[in-house]
Amino acid sequence: MLRISDIRLPIEHPPAALAAAVAARLGIAEADLGEISVFRRSCDARKAGAPTFLYSVDVALPNAAAVLDRFAADRQVQPTPDMRYHFVGRAPAQLTTRPIVVGFGPAGIFAALILAQSGFRPIVLERGKAVRERTQDTWGLWRKKQLNPESNVQFGEGGAGTFSDGKLYSQIKDPRHYGRKVLMEFVKAGAPAEILYLSKPHIGTFRLVGMVEQMRREIEQLGGEIRFQQRVSGLHIEHGRVRGVTLASGEELRTDHMILAIGHSARDTFAMLHAAGVFMEAKPFSIGFRIEHPQALIDQARFGPYAGNPLLGAADYKLVHHCRNGRSVYSFCMCPGGTVVAATSEANGVVTNGMSQYSRNERNANAGIVVGITPLDYPGGPLAGIALQRQLEAHAFELGGGTYEAPGQLVGDFLAGRPSTQLGTVLPSYQPGVRLTSLASALPDYAIAALREAIPAFDRQIRGFAMPDAVLTGVETRTSSPLRITRGDDCQSLNVKGLYPAGEGAGYAGGILSAGVDGIRVAEAVTRDLLGQLARHQE
Repeated sequence: MLRISDIRLPIEHPPAALAAAVAARLGIAEADLGEISVFRRSCDARKAGAPTFLYSVDVALPNAAAVLDRFAADRQVQPTPDMRYHFVGRAPAQLTTRPIVVGFGPAGIFAALILAQSGFRPIVLERGKAVRERTQDTWGLWRKKQLNPESNVQFGEGGAGTFSDGKLYSQIKDPRHYGRKVLMEFVKAGAPAEILYLSKPHIGTFRLVGMVEQMRREIEQLGGEIRFQQRVSGLHIEHGRVRGVTLASGEELRTDHMILAIGHSARDTFAMLHAAGVFMEAKPFSIGFRIEHPQALIDQARFGPYAGNPLLGAADYKLVHHCRNGRSVYSFCMCPGGTVVAATSEANGVVTNGMSQYSRNERNANAGIVVGITPLDYPGGPLAGIALQRQLEAHAFELGGGTYEAPGQLVGDFLAGRPSTQLGTVLPSYQPGVRLTSLASALPDYAIAALREAIPAFDRQIRGFAMPDAVLTGVETRTSSPLRITRGDDCQSLNVKGLYPAGEGAGYAGGILSAGVDGIRVAEAVTRDLLGQLARHQE
């Protein structure tokens, strides 16, 4: 099989055009082509002309070696790589030790799945509820202003990614093609097959719910155990090695191998780990607001006269601006045709996030517009970033009226430095509601100054971005973990052997795909160590 990249076609090309273009690219007759499968399809709408689809395809050829010789200097004609997943080992029948996975978001799900598929029968401890019960609790905040601190957008089966756009792309380096394993498992669990070839695949919340349930069932069928509403309250460490955990219920579980996939909002767990002496350090993250525009405006700015073409779908964007005060402002978690959601996990705080369904057909586009900050902005040790997040979230709660409504401001008023008193043409989507005010005090002064500089700069890239009626909603504080539970090359904690920090909460991922990939990587590390221990005992 050969992989041919950079095949460019009009977006409304007939199906037969792809084979013709591949044959022309290789300089052979179409009749000499074997099976063609699309590996990747992206849309190029950057130029003034009509948008085009850009394909990478895998082609079966009887004389593939001769063709490769002819294109030896062409990097766009290469052998198709082996992207199948290869397990690093399997549990022997006599192995009685069961690894524990703490957290059942993307990193925890894939860590548990790989361990289960390898025969290790993991025990998963998830502080929240199963995904459908969790969904009901989440609606309780959105519709009734009732927060369940243990079952919400952040906590529960599926993790924070369940209530998101369901984006499945990442810029991580992935030489072993773990990302392909993640996508293949998602398709097996019910995701549309298109996620295997679209350059920016997404699933949406409703589809993610069913997929998460199906993956849970597979783990259980393979001997794994999923325990919901099981919060870890203590860590047992003996002579620098993990030996087990204590649950909030008082139950104790023994293990020598524990994967920490706790997500970036398990603040009480971070504090417990810090008190237990687990090494961690503060890391950069970002703070800002959600911004909403009419989706039609973004479509028009990105696609011009081709806006609305169903083959193109709802347009997205990715923006960055480097400010005069040294700060960087960028768009984060852009959700085409989506909604802004209440994402707090603690009482008396307001946190925003974005979410889309698979259809992406809501009236507004939204994205986080956030400012990068570093530990120099919040000195005080590993937990100082959490303290800053809490301060900003509590103040947003007050600005919103103390009812879980979010403070909001029109972009025109924000740039002019005056409070907003009346909505314009853009209706905010955040539930349980938006209270118009001034956001000038919602973030540190340096962040407000950076955002006021960046929004007009973004308008030069996307015409209408600074439209006066666009709505800002505060605050966005959970962009990533504010700390890192640092690990070594063996994926174990620097000072607690047998403890494997993983995913977003540990500071090693950012998004569903990268978290799933990290879960696989850590599960493999656990597998190697377990098998190595067994081999040493047998000597």
